[in-house]
Amino acid sequence: MDSRVSELFGGCCRPGGGPAVGGTLKARGAGGSSSCGGPKGKKKNGRNRGSKANNPPYLPPEAEDGNIEYKLKLVNPSQYRFEHLVTQMKWRLQEGRGEAVYQIGVEDNGLLVGLAEEEMRASLKTLHRMAEKVGADITVLREREVDYDSDMPRKITEVLFLDLRVAVLGNVDSGKSTLLGVLTQGELDNGRGRARLNLFRHLHEIQSGRTSSISFEILGFNSKGEVVNYSDSRTAEEICESSSKMITFIDLAGHHKYLHTTIFGLTSYCPDCALLLVSANTGIAGTTREHLGLALALKVPFFIVVSKVDLCAKTTVERTVRQLERVLKQPGCHKVPMLVISEDDAVTAAQQFAQSPNVTPIFTLSSVSGESLDLLKVFLNILPPLTNSKEQEELMQQLTEFQVDEIYTVPEVGTVVGGTLSSGICREGDQLVVGPTDDGCFLELRVCSIQRNRSACRVLRAGQAATLALGDFDRALLRKGMVMVSPEMNPTICSVFEAEIVLLFHATTFRRGFQVTVHVGNVRQTAVVEKIHAKDKLRTGEKAVVRFRFLKHPEYLKVGAKLLFREGVTKGIGHVTDVQAIAAGEAQANMGF
Repeated sequence: MDSRVSELFGGCCRPGGGPAVGGTLKARGAGGSSSCGGPKGKKKNGRNRGSKANNPPYLPPEAEDGNIEYKLKLVNPSQYRFEHLVTQMKWRLQEGRGEAVYQIGVEDNGLLVGLAEEEMRASLKTLHRMAEKVGADITVLREREVDYDSDMPRKITEVLFLDLRVAVLGNVDSGKSTLLGVLTQGELDNGRGRARLNLFRHLHEIQSGRTSSISFEILGFNSKGEVVNYSDSRTAEEICESSSKMITFIDLAGHHKYLHTTIFGLTSYCPDCALLLVSANTGIAGTTREHLGLALALKVPFFIVVSKVDLCAKTTVERTVRQLERVLKQPGCHKVPMLVISEDDAVTAAQQFAQSPNVTPIFTLSSVSGESLDLLKVFLNILPPLTNSKEQEELMQQLTEFQVDEIYTVPEVGTVVGGTLSSGICREGDQLVVGPTDDGCFLELRVCSIQRNRSACRVLRAGQAATLALGDFDRALLRKGMVMVSPEMNPTICSVFEAEIVLLFHATTFRRGFQVTVHVGNVRQTAVVEKIHAKDKLRTGEKAVVRFRFLKHPEYLKVGAKLLFREGVTKGIGHVTDVQAIAAGEAQANMGF
């Protein structure tokens, strides 16, 4: 496997250019410390962020034993990470017989890196929560500024890794979330869904065992091809630092009730490929055909995983594979199935899958016994980027365009948006405009910081997914489906557009006045059919150019964009052929307000 490298980017590692702050704190147990094991997974060698040639301030390297703990920062830890930190604090309190000293802003090797003021406040807040959990008191002993070699800007390391986005499709109860849990957590399932619990975002998902929302999980590979996941890394940041290639899984819902969410995940998050999961004991059932059709309609290359082979006889698995091969060879599909049964097959499948979109590898595995799970890992490790480097360079030369797919409010940070950079390059501090609003306007904003897979980065390139912090920008002004673009782009918006469509299915006739939900990229809105050119009506399988009008608010669309629409059992695909651009002041009038 090709070796992959990291790059150094110059720039001060502290926002605002002010001096970084380091703190020393003492935690004292209120009533003695409880007995527990030693710190889990403690690294003996810290990451080297500085060079002794510049004489940075150092403390002695952190010791495994004793009551002194170094922490670089403790900003918004996950629940799992928080529980680990609490266990670690109990250990340090036990070592110090009820007293522990925490050095914040310090690497494990003793380098005083320091933190920005807001990071220090967030770290202290986390430390107080930890102390409250173990019944200890916190006292700040001292603070010092870290401002060495101020004439030379400090450098930080940004790890540039290959990143593939894989959408996970399949019928409900086929084992999608369970498989992702096994891959990303490093532990096999117990047969009752234990592996999937870490992936669910809502209580009703845990209770029903069914995914209703879009979630993301990451799997890393280092330069030796070894798996890097949560079994040996505590956080996503650590996985990114240890990996030279990242697989981002987009876990989509399998139930027909949440089909609109699944379509949004496919159209908005721009996956490089899709993993279609089929249960060996049920075969092609439920929404499997529909998900297969979505991948074909959106021209997303896909491979197939037949799961739960531990529940079936070999003949049942073979019957399911034959059923899949028949479907893949049908006229509407035209795929070449390739059954993977050895490591050589996995290597060949990865190479051919990248070269030809018609090749469809098929894996048979079990998330309980682990059978053939390594073959899927080999395939994912070897699978190269599916986008052409020349196309990537051309996209990066264009003006910045970022799709807003998710909106959050993060304490101490403010408004945060998640999405994909469609074109151009986005840097920290860039001034962009976001819209369109309900009245068709675009609002100015500033990108305060950028994170990819929860790791800070300074530059975002076309095709990469990330979260952007917008500071105190009012969240109420944002919605899914907006775009953030360069002011020089002078973006056009429309409430009326035309598209060349193919009606995949409709029970009766498709006429003027029919309402459908239209999906174009990250745009999802109800539109009404205003006109069918050269025809009065459409039936299943027929083509036409149709004029649509959005019912709620104008949207940002581009000619040539892929379009998918549905309403109940009615489905159709196509592409945008024309947009009737409107000015901001005309938006409400055009919407019929």
